[in-house]
Amino acid sequence: MVVLDYKQITRAYAILSPMYDLLFQRIFHPGRVAAVQLLGIKPNDLVLEVGIGTGLNLPLYPPDCHLVGIDFSRQMLSKAREKVKEYGMENVTIKEMDASKLEFPDAHFDHVVATYVISAVPEPVQVLREIKRVCKKNGHIVILNHFKSEHPVVGTLEEFVAPLCARLGFKTDLKLMPVLKEAQLHPEQLHRVNLLNGWSLVRCLNE
Repeated sequence: MVVLDYKQITRAYAILSPMYDLLFQRIFHPGRVAAVQLLGIKPNDLVLEVGIGTGLNLPLYPPDCHLVGIDFSRQMLSKAREKVKEYGMENVTIKEMDASKLEFPDAHFDHVVATYVISAVPEPVQVLREIKRVCKKNGHIVILNHFKSEHPVVGTLEEFVAPLCARLGFKTDLKLMPVLKEAQLHPEQLHRVNLLNGWSLVRCLNE
């Protein structure tokens, strides 16, 4: 499996940040809507979004929850903060943070969501372990991501393009079930979303 490093990711998203919304807002929007709905947010719930990026998910959250969004890219977070100000979202806090070393206590959040981020971090299993750690017992953990296809032809193609995609800051050869197993997460729901059903939407109950 191709390994990412922080320099690749930082460079890639610094370049992408000015055009990220234009490139990815519409095509990935259905999955984003489904992911936030799957959280099952109740009034006053404290929610963590890992890899909030430019804040494209912000309008999807109910106004009566408390949201903390973290990301590693300063350029992406700058866009997110602009949206928070534009939407007048006083219930949202944005922080620059490494997802593999979350600066929160154990069992702190009611729910945690990570959309389009698990394949864009150097240590996906460690990130999932941190997500599990900071989520309360029986809280929902929702992961939206592209994972390597089980179809032999498609999977081979994804392996072939993996080195190129790594230069752009994401993996195409990450397998879903092995990373969940290593992180001791058990899928409660699994859906296929977005164009050609090419992305996996997973909800785990933090047992």
